[in-house]
Amino acid sequence: MSRPNAEPLSSLEDATRYLDGLINRERSSDYAYARLDLRPIEALLEAIGHPHERLSVVHVAGSKGKGSTCLFTEAILGALGERVGTFTSPHLESWIERFRIAGREVDATRLVAAVERVRPAVDVLRAGPPETQPSFFDVTTAIAFLLFAEAGVDRAVIEVGLGGRLDSTNVVRPAVTCITSIELEHTDKLGSTEAAIAGEKAGILKSGVPAVLGRLGAEAEAVIRRRAAEVGAPVCALGEAFEVRGAVASPGTIGQSFRFESGDGDAFDVSLPLLGEAAVANAGLAIACVRALEAYSPDRVRAAAARGLARAVLPGRIEILSNDPAVLIDAAHTERSARVLARALASLAPDGSVLLFSISSDKNVEGVLAALLPSATRIWLTRSDRQRSVDPAHLAERVRHHRPGLPIDIVDDPVAAARRGRHWGPASAWSWSARSIWRGPRGGRSERRVPKMKRPSWLLARSCEGRGSQPGREKGGPLLEDAPYLDWDRAIAVPSRGENTLSDF
Repeated sequence: MSRPNAEPLSSLEDATRYLDGLINRERSSDYAYARLDLRPIEALLEAIGHPHERLSVVHVAGSKGKGSTCLFTEAILGALGERVGTFTSPHLESWIERFRIAGREVDATRLVAAVERVRPAVDVLRAGPPETQPSFFDVTTAIAFLLFAEAGVDRAVIEVGLGGRLDSTNVVRPAVTCITSIELEHTDKLGSTEAAIAGEKAGILKSGVPAVLGRLGAEAEAVIRRRAAEVGAPVCALGEAFEVRGAVASPGTIGQSFRFESGDGDAFDVSLPLLGEAAVANAGLAIACVRALEAYSPDRVRAAAARGLARAVLPGRIEILSNDPAVLIDAAHTERSARVLARALASLAPDGSVLLFSISSDKNVEGVLAALLPSATRIWLTRSDRQRSVDPAHLAERVRHHRPGLPIDIVDDPVAAARRGRHWGPASAWSWSARSIWRGPRGGRSERRVPKMKRPSWLLARSCEGRGSQPGREKGGPLLEDAPYLDWDRAIAVPSRGENTLSDF
């Protein structure tokens, strides 16, 4: 607890050290979901003046696609002229990434000031009973609400952290809610069936608030529709109230186009500078969320979707970092998303992939391996997080079960694994920098040509949030040198055979 005469937080490093002292459930899996509670966030928000009550919120939950849908929604609303605050989690490199205003990360000075503003209230609660002691996510959620309220944003796009019903973000009175997908994930916390998980995510639905739904399994959809009927939330479902059709790769570029069709007869074409069928579905959900606000005419939404989505950037979602040969990063961590990634890799690298792989113990390991291994030519197994990642030796057993005879290399340390991968094969390698992995705040990307795949091979891994993340780390340094500060449980693909010089290592 900070004393009345405690030194004020004056730098991002100070703020980081302070937040690191809080309960962080993102870095630990040994807690019971049933013990989560909204009382800590409610007490904290009351102490700082209920900033969330001043926000018009689009609230997005889902097993996969919720972060992408948030960023797509931000892009469309921004093209409509709105000043948008966006809160997403977890982060790739720095926790600053969680807080965006007008399409850019909040600057460090403003963020440090916000942490300092909430610190007295946090310290009072930390000294009180356990049931109201705020966690890291409680505090960062409160900081997001405070930042957005003080910035006077026109709209806040808020991503649910875990589940929905007991998530810290579920204190808002949203203008629109969205549930993107339901899959088996966090089964130790949310339940072992899609129906149970759907019940938790349906907890964000509110009376009279439109609920936009992605494509759901029959069991999950039934649960969510039942909850929507109970609370009186009108449903706007993909495949019923609107549809996305005809995703077509854009010739000669990294991207695709699709057609959005609404139930009221509105239809228009949209281009995305992104790969993967999931991007198309999530872009359609974002368009539906903006339409559900009923703040703009269909003509204005149509024009804004065309402008905003054409410039959209999704870090870590089938993101190609460099070309010839290609360097790709993706965040696949469920069986379904791993299959989507596998299909994208098959189209880009038909001759196979080299995988660098780490996965958290609460993921569907068997399903992800079953999806990614068929096209693998070699796999490097590592461990990004001592607490959360599956032991590489155990992973090796599962790999042998799925793909007997596949060459396996076990390197426990992710930095060493990357360096070993660099030297594997003939004299050729790859290079990238940390700046490459997160370009969202820096605006749109230039058109990029489809990479030549004469000798395609890839390095894959998966990531959520690294327990050693350095929120204040300067971007631009060697990415893999900083691997302990990234979450290597996220899918990364890098060519292990190429013609570039590995100068960054």
